[in-house]
Amino acid sequence: MHKNWFENYPIGVRHTIDTAAFESVASIIEDSCADHAQRTAYSSMDTALTFADVEQHSKAFAAYLQQSLQMRRGERLAIMMPNCLQYVIALFGALRAGLVVVNINPLYTARELEHQLVDADVKTLLVMENFAATLEKIYDSVPVETVITTQLGDMLSLPRRLLTNFVVKKVKKLVPDWNLPGALDFPSALAEGRRLTFEPVKIGPDDLAFLQYTGGTTGPAKGAMLSHGNVVANVLQCQEWFKPEMSDTGELVITALPMYHIFALTVNTLVYFSVGAHNVLITNPRDMPGFVKTLGKYPFSAITGVNTLYNGLLNTPGFAELDFSQLKFSMSGGMATQQAVAERWFEVTGHPIIEGYGLSETAPVVSCNPLNSRMFNHSIGMPVPSTEVDIRNDDGDSLAIGEPGELCVRGPQVTSGYWRQDKVNVEAFTEDGFFRTGDIARQDESGLFYIVDRKKDMILVSGFNVYPNEIEDVVAGHEGVLEAAAVGVPDEKSGEAVKLFVVKKDSELKLDEVRRYCRDHLTGYKVPKHYEFIAEVPKSNVGKILRKELR
Repeated sequence: MHKNWFENYPIGVRHTIDTAAFESVASIIEDSCADHAQRTAYSSMDTALTFADVEQHSKAFAAYLQQSLQMRRGERLAIMMPNCLQYVIALFGALRAGLVVVNINPLYTARELEHQLVDADVKTLLVMENFAATLEKIYDSVPVETVITTQLGDMLSLPRRLLTNFVVKKVKKLVPDWNLPGALDFPSALAEGRRLTFEPVKIGPDDLAFLQYTGGTTGPAKGAMLSHGNVVANVLQCQEWFKPEMSDTGELVITALPMYHIFALTVNTLVYFSVGAHNVLITNPRDMPGFVKTLGKYPFSAITGVNTLYNGLLNTPGFAELDFSQLKFSMSGGMATQQAVAERWFEVTGHPIIEGYGLSETAPVVSCNPLNSRMFNHSIGMPVPSTEVDIRNDDGDSLAIGEPGELCVRGPQVTSGYWRQDKVNVEAFTEDGFFRTGDIARQDESGLFYIVDRKKDMILVSGFNVYPNEIEDVVAGHEGVLEAAAVGVPDEKSGEAVKLFVVKKDSELKLDEVRRYCRDHLTGYKVPKHYEFIAEVPKSNVGKILRKELR
């Protein structure tokens, strides 16, 4: 291992954190609410909650879970909804009650939902009614005993609450018919909780906080067990990393990534909350015109996203005319940021995209570029405090600086393993306790790390390693290309060949032009053999390319 990153650490950032500063995530929530009581914590659809509001609502929901539902420490509560105020209240209430939160993508199919509820042995589920019909399909085959439903506008101020719920259900018809006998409703639960007494729970760093399920792109999704200690450590690591550039008067951060996803869950929902920031929740970021309209209302200083989100904003009319005078941090993770997108973002906003790296299994942040970076450098930065990163070969040997190998990580934010996956857990860690990420990376002389590609996505062409990220980054530089995705397909002569999928920006773009561009900008064995125009690149709800579907 080469810990040369410390030589270039940002000024004022310590090499280690005090993991004992907080016993639990609940402690961070409660202290933050007390420290910033009168500040705005979250806003959604023109309704704002102060930190004091969040404290009161989450305590009421915690009391309801304890007293009315008789839920006890360690039991699982599943939450299935997009970004909205009730998500925050339910999340914080569950953590304060000592429960284990199981975040569920609301766009899951019935099959995916069934797997997660059964695997986590979930007895209680809170679901936005837009997605209740999915639950109904598999309700008889899952262990769920109690269902709480909520409508999109339930936490909005009157009359917006009534209007929003009416429009969603009756005008836009976004709520399919559903029938779940005995289902409870969130506003009633919250009202009942206010009449009850919340009993503080003793929660320690080893207690589970989340079962955070991985994407399941290589098989059934697995639940990464994240303890309160894991999450507290990552919050403190991020606080330390952000500290030199963070304002004491409060940042205004745009939260468009789903809060049930580990990136937004930790960085936006917890880290920014812990320093008194105002989170603006974007419920439907796929509505890009509506997203841009919301951005125009707020002098935002920070935004988190992935490459596809930034690319989408850049290609939405009106975005370039927004006021970026307060913007300081444009943070990216979850997938590689393409050079063309980074360059255009800087051109439009005057600020670079600051890339980091993490996984569900690492709570999630492993590394990040300094927040005062002035240029996009294609790296994932350097390890955050108290984190060790090593590049190793298939035999587990550390590699020299510059050599690509599997990125392995050890630190207080790293999961102890996957829920009920003993065999997988043995394979997931090295003998000396490093987690095998499955990502191919390299380290440079200055301590920066660079992701080459996912180990499983690597394409082997006549014995040569070809990384889809590199091809996609090059092709995205063509002015007629909106998006590109590369995968490996079987080939009789070379074992595998590269197939390139392209979404047009210029309707006149021809495949021969893309082929010539690839030949001009890529080494021979990296040039795609097959090409196809498609209307849209399939992506996860977070924006990651779903190569499995393309294959």
